[in-house]
Order: sequence, then C-alpha cells, then structure tokens
Amino acid sequence: MTTEKQQMIGYIAQLLRKPGLEIDENTPLVSSGLIDSMALVDLLLKLEELTRKRIPAAKVQPKDMDTVAKMFATADRIGKPRKQL
Repeated sequence: MTTEKQQMIGYIAQLLRKPGLEIDENTPLVSSGLIDSMALVDLLLKLEELTRKRIPAAKVQPKDMDTVAKMFATADRIGKPRKQL
C-alpha cells in the first residue's frame, strides 16, 4: 500500500470518529453508509491533494469513491496533473 493511500485511510478515520473501527483500502465506505454525500466533497479534495491531480467533480460518481482503492483508481483514470505555479 502506498503512503498516499495510508494518508487517505488516516484522514477517513478522523472523519468517521468511530473508535475501534479499522478500515483498509478495500473497506466499502459509501455503500456501507460510513461516508455520506457531504463527506465525499472533503474526500475528493483530499484525494486531489494527495495525488497532486485535478479531478473534475462532475465526472466522479459515489461508486468511484466507495473504497480507497477505487478513489485512487479514479484519480489515475480521470485526474489531470496540476499546473505548477
């Protein structure tokens, strides 16, 4: 597992605030109800930060964000490199 995926899992754990709940890169988040639609926006922003890519929100479906593995696959599929300032 990459460092970026580990960072995302840590971020999700902070969002959930459920002590004792362990998640990994294949834990269903959206379909299980752990993550709601409001949290998806936060996760998309964090994914952009970790991947250093611009990910068009209009092209992302909740199923694309169901697991950490799917999030990163989506970023690879539709993300565009950010322009350096």
